[in-house]
Amino acid sequence: MSESAQEDYDRCLQEAEEERAEQRAKLFLPVGEKVDGFVIAEEGEDAPKLVEEIESLCMNCHENGITRMLLTKIPYFREIILMSFSCEHCNFSNCEVQAAGEIQLQGARYVLKMGQLPDMERQIVKSDSAVFRIEEVDLEVPAGRGRLTNVEGILSDILRDLEKPQKRRKQEDPELYGKIDAVVQRLIKMMSGSQFPYTISLDDPTGNSWIEPSPLDGAGKYTKTEYARTLEQNASLGLSGGDEETEAIEAAENEEAKRTKMAELGADQVIQAELGPGTAEVYNIVDGQMYSLPLHCPGCTKPANMNIQSVNIPYFKQVIITAVVCTHCGYRTNDVKTGGEYPDKGQRIILSVESSKDLRRDILKSETCCLKIPECPLEVEPGTMGGRFTTVEGLLTQVRDDLRGNIYDVDDIKGTGGDSMPSSDKAAWDEFFRKLDGAIRGEMKYTVVMEDPLGNSYVQSFFAPDPDPQITIEEYTRTAAEEDDLGLNDMKTHMNDEGDYVKTAPIGSGAPLPAGHEFAAEFAVAETSLAHASAERQWAKEQTAAASAGPAQNGGLHPDIAMLNIKSNSSPEDVATNSS
Repeated sequence: MSESAQEDYDRCLQEAEEERAEQRAKLFLPVGEKVDGFVIAEEGEDAPKLVEEIESLCMNCHENGITRMLLTKIPYFREIILMSFSCEHCNFSNCEVQAAGEIQLQGARYVLKMGQLPDMERQIVKSDSAVFRIEEVDLEVPAGRGRLTNVEGILSDILRDLEKPQKRRKQEDPELYGKIDAVVQRLIKMMSGSQFPYTISLDDPTGNSWIEPSPLDGAGKYTKTEYARTLEQNASLGLSGGDEETEAIEAAENEEAKRTKMAELGADQVIQAELGPGTAEVYNIVDGQMYSLPLHCPGCTKPANMNIQSVNIPYFKQVIITAVVCTHCGYRTNDVKTGGEYPDKGQRIILSVESSKDLRRDILKSETCCLKIPECPLEVEPGTMGGRFTTVEGLLTQVRDDLRGNIYDVDDIKGTGGDSMPSSDKAAWDEFFRKLDGAIRGEMKYTVVMEDPLGNSYVQSFFAPDPDPQITIEEYTRTAAEEDDLGLNDMKTHMNDEGDYVKTAPIGSGAPLPAGHEFAAEFAVAETSLAHASAERQWAKEQTAAASAGPAQNGGLHPDIAMLNIKSNSSPEDVATNSS
């Protein structure tokens, strides 16, 4: 296909997509706009309908009932279909909600820490594939009927479902009745506001569920995390199937097992295992060169490629930039990974942005970094955006676009946020975005704070290698929660004499034992003996080399003389102090 023909083809696709988007916008209007456009019919004319009515079979009495459907748009979210059914014969009725949009490229998990009664009024869209949880009670509402409700409504539904068969349980299984009654009493306290705080979560592999945010949410109160679906989740959603897809899943599982095995080997061993012995020196990772690895798309499970490039950031470290683009479903994502060992402490970087020049600074935000701008105020929790390597302006622009899409919806051109957004919330969001836009344009002075428990984040210094007066770097001790989230409490990196991995390094490994350990003194003596033996070997080599060079070069001091005071007059505790 020639270049001009390709341009015509792309233009036709774009025009068709714009036409479909325009038709979709006319179908899915907020309820307020539909009511405003409602015209009362004159006498003799057919009355217009706000909802579609369809005659359908009642599954309770098998007579015909009426199903009503309303196509609308939820503020902060996207298009949905509200459906209700009623039967005039048996008075059976129900209602549910279904996502009208496509399955998103990634799944989404929302976490909200309930702390006050107004949080009970937050809207919840739960699709038929979402799982709702109350973490403190370990109570889970599995995937099932979709719902459009709020936190109080979904808690009421759970409470009603648990209480309904309690009388029968009390007679048939008193033990089970007692356990469920304890959960019921906790739910009652949660709904009355006497059980704060507690945490609720909503996990949807389709990405079509949602918990309403608030502009007043503080640090860690509300988090949204997007994740790649597993092969099993794609299969359950109907995104994979048939013999070809089954073979793809099996191939992906084999690749995963192979990667797990290769992860246990060193880099040279991996290259030799893949390409044969003697090839480790030939196939080195070269900075700036792009490599491509085959994988299966997380969106559609079909074959795709991951492009990888190693970049050496001056005065920082080497990072790996990855990008995945699927030609089948259009899925695309990028990420930045840093390497190296885990530091003993976390790192806090404080950048003072004083002019538009500072917006051009390179910045690396790792996936474990918490980004804060107190003047806006803005706080981006770890894991929300993944790893990003861009400029200060680019990072803030991406944060703004993501937030605006979640608040005003990507198709809400007017930026009104829908007819049901409270005026106070709209004013708060407008003020927040006004400040954030000013920060992006460099119209205000502000501070960017990056707290990374692994120290893998970076801000470019204009004075490197000398200190930058606008950048302050601090170390801080990680909290117990951060250690647990990073998996450091369960990490075993040292092998003992039996061949088992343990958290504490064995004697002679070079890693000190914790202060106050019962074998700390013996460990220090053993380490000193090992150091002395190593020094003796080094001294012997020097004497041999000096003897061959001539007597004038032979003037080294034997290690026994250098350590005489330590060995003759020191206790084990003193040895530990002197050897350090």
